[in-house]
Amino acid sequence: MTTASRPRVLRRVLAVVVAAAVVGTLAFLWQTSRFPARFSVTEAGHFERGSGPRGALPSGHDHHGSGGVPGAAVTVDDLTEPLDGPADVARTLTARTAPIEVADGAELDGYTLNGSTPGPTIHATQGDLVEVTLVNESVTGGTTLHWHGIDVPNAVDGVAGVTQDAVPVGGTHTYRFVAEDAGTYWYHSHQISHEQVRKGLLGAVVVDPAPGGPVVGGREVAELLRDAVDVPALVHQYGPERTVQGVAGDLVAEVEPGRAARVRVINSDNGAMPVWVGGAPFRLLAIDGTDVHQPPEVRGTAVLVPAGGRADLLVVAPADGAAARVELGGVVAVVVGPAGAAAEATRRPEATLDPLGYGAQAPSGLDPREAARHLPYVIDRQPGFFDGKPGMHWTVNGRTYPDVPMFTVRTGEVVRMTIENRSGQAHPMHLHGHHLVVLARDDVRATGSPWWVDSLEVGDGETYEVAFVADNPGIWMDHCHNLPHATEGLVAHLAYQGVTTPYLLGHGTDNVPE
Repeated sequence: MTTASRPRVLRRVLAVVVAAAVVGTLAFLWQTSRFPARFSVTEAGHFERGSGPRGALPSGHDHHGSGGVPGAAVTVDDLTEPLDGPADVARTLTARTAPIEVADGAELDGYTLNGSTPGPTIHATQGDLVEVTLVNESVTGGTTLHWHGIDVPNAVDGVAGVTQDAVPVGGTHTYRFVAEDAGTYWYHSHQISHEQVRKGLLGAVVVDPAPGGPVVGGREVAELLRDAVDVPALVHQYGPERTVQGVAGDLVAEVEPGRAARVRVINSDNGAMPVWVGGAPFRLLAIDGTDVHQPPEVRGTAVLVPAGGRADLLVVAPADGAAARVELGGVVAVVVGPAGAAAEATRRPEATLDPLGYGAQAPSGLDPREAARHLPYVIDRQPGFFDGKPGMHWTVNGRTYPDVPMFTVRTGEVVRMTIENRSGQAHPMHLHGHHLVVLARDDVRATGSPWWVDSLEVGDGETYEVAFVADNPGIWMDHCHNLPHATEGLVAHLAYQGVTTPYLLGHGTDNVPE
């Protein structure tokens, strides 16, 4: 070998070594990103115990090698309502694969519950024992029912691979819980949810207040509600058609002049939806099933309803016999007025109602200064591999699914959480089994009625301070309700010390919650 050729040979050798190192690193990252064939959510991630004046939880393991939170003594199956005694509300919902008819006779492949989509609205009164039996007649991927916004016992939360196995074709599963809180809620599949919800496995839940309960909205609101027409308005997109209560086009609510309607808006889609009223003022009565304290009347203002969220609007039909028009994203509407009354469509107002300062102050029932721990939830995006797929992927506290936080708490604690969004997109964050009270947004403190949510729109660059009481033991999902984001890994879990689960996820199981 000549002296002149040696540098070229060395450069080639170096290039081969560098290429091998790069390929080897990529192969390692690809392999380690692949989901295990079978795994428990309590083993896949890492503890996030947070910080606080009352100290940390017992150290245990950095990973859940025991299959549960340190000191695990009960499983999610133990966390139920009493199973004896007759139900006050009993329904059977049969899930089928079936074509869905949309506008102009066009059909889409989808799913139905009892032959329709949305499925039947479930009505209950506060305190009722509700029993729903799900029958899977022909949904080949298996299915479940999750009770969105209802703080049910963990065993009936309906999350495949976390609180139950997906119900296979020919199988049944019974959900049994007490409807403790009045409000507007909905149910939907939590198995392959990004597909099954979009294609029709969903429905509304309305829980009326118990007779003689406290008046939250004030005397004037109570008088209007006494004779109000109740109007569930579940908004859902089937293919190209936005519908309300399963019908393309406007929903007409026949209401006499001067009489009120309670319009229960449910946003079942993946993006936030502006709602406003043309032709009349309105009050925002409730957010995510929780009443607003003394809601003032507003006009020319939109309400932003996050994906998964609900907003109850009190609208009085105009005294002159015209109709008010509750615009649902500017595509469909609820028309409130006497039969045949017209209502012109209106554009979205420039102003958007800010719940941070809406309504009158009132005790929230918890003192955030008593928080036992403070949990960070930082949403971001970074390059890497997700189940073997390269790209830009969602992270929670710098980690990608399934190596995401298992936020760990003790029963009875007051918990503060900081939700920070650095990801470049907005995210509707949904914590199962609990409601959060919003303390501040971007360091601006809440000054209105306590703002309780289970579905919170966190815009890009925003930071929310929230608090909740850890009063519902279990293992709970805490995820983005833009369901494609969730299936791409924007998921974490809240786990109580002493709780474990026998259910598994992974390519070797039939459980795919998102």
